[in-house]
Amino acid sequence: MANRPETTPEPKSNKPALQLHVPEPKYRPGDEVDYSHLEIPEAGTQPRPDETSDPKDMLDFAYGLVRVLGDDNKAHGAWDPKLDADTLRTMLRNMAMVRAFDDRMFRGQRQGKTSFYMKCTGEEATSVASSMALASDDMVFPSYRQQGILIARGYPIVDMINQIYSNKGDKLKGRQLPIMYSSREHSFFSISGNLATQTPQAVGWAMASAIKGDTRIAATWVGEGSTAEGDFHNACTFATVYNAPVILNVINNQWAISSFSGFAGAERTTFAARALGYGLAGLRVDGNDALACYAAQQWAANRARANAGPTLIEYFTYRAEGHSTSDDPSGYRSAQEREEWPLGDPVMRLKNHLIELGEWDEDRQSAMDLECAELVKAATKEAEKNGILGHGMHHPFHTMFEDVYEELPWNLEEQAEQAIRERQVKWPKGGPGA
Repeated sequence: MANRPETTPEPKSNKPALQLHVPEPKYRPGDEVDYSHLEIPEAGTQPRPDETSDPKDMLDFAYGLVRVLGDDNKAHGAWDPKLDADTLRTMLRNMAMVRAFDDRMFRGQRQGKTSFYMKCTGEEATSVASSMALASDDMVFPSYRQQGILIARGYPIVDMINQIYSNKGDKLKGRQLPIMYSSREHSFFSISGNLATQTPQAVGWAMASAIKGDTRIAATWVGEGSTAEGDFHNACTFATVYNAPVILNVINNQWAISSFSGFAGAERTTFAARALGYGLAGLRVDGNDALACYAAQQWAANRARANAGPTLIEYFTYRAEGHSTSDDPSGYRSAQEREEWPLGDPVMRLKNHLIELGEWDEDRQSAMDLECAELVKAATKEAEKNGILGHGMHHPFHTMFEDVYEELPWNLEEQAEQAIRERQVKWPKGGPGA
């Protein structure tokens, strides 16, 4: 059939033709980067509202930017949490440990020791600093880039690596993808690869806590792209209707894999502004300012504990590296973005603040970075004794049938025995997961 020539339909009236808008990032590979269009207020200029404020009186906080650390490396304004030097050093060390852990695990993936890994470079403050503002038994419902919460809560590095390697030491028995941790003891809910499912789960847990008259609150983390998921909006509705003691943390790192934040609505408004339509309190925060992250989470936690309502916090930050080890960001964004990002690096900013206070120096920073690297290296070697990808050192095959029922039903026990016999025939000398 011959190709028909393309024709423009004749207008049926003198009305203007409709046009579809497709969001497009400002910079693509090879482009010069200029972030002068971003409105970055001076640190300390934002007032701190009462923790029981009515959400309708907080309009400006959904569009502004809470900042504490200034270009002079000093803390400014009403949002300064006034943390002591020891707490600040602990916060800095936790972020340094996350960075060392990420670097080692990234190399391990490239060496074929695991199939997958996700770094959080540039976003450390959004998990470490914010989680440190919570009580240790507050329940957290993380996404897949919040390894900093586990590290801040003292979860063993060896156990994290065992999970990533899915080896015989993996406490989750190889049932979760790498980096999708879970720890009841650390009030850390299982990470899911299904986007935004953790948000209604966090709200539901918070509602249950309130029903029981408990004192624990819930907090959840989600990427800005995932706010386009229905689960996120369901969570916002339930949170505000039932006044759930929950914090909804949105990490706006500008990119959802290769889709920039405009596809989730960033061209039209801020993500914190989504709180307004639901009657939620909304805060927009400098996500590369550890003190601001801590202060905002503390404010929201106090609000929840006072039964004053839930809070949605947008952390305005930048994903400095690829989405995962399967991603190459050079294919969709300018290489200059990371260096030109106007809010800097969260680790460097906190380090410089401690130096400005006279509580730190470059030599101690170097020594701490080396110590963290060595600790992660030692933990990695210990975990590798339990096996790496393709080694066959997994949990016994029978465990794939366990942990669903308190007592294994006869039919599953029969299936398990049959499967084991077939494996013994196929691998008489003992094969994978024998």
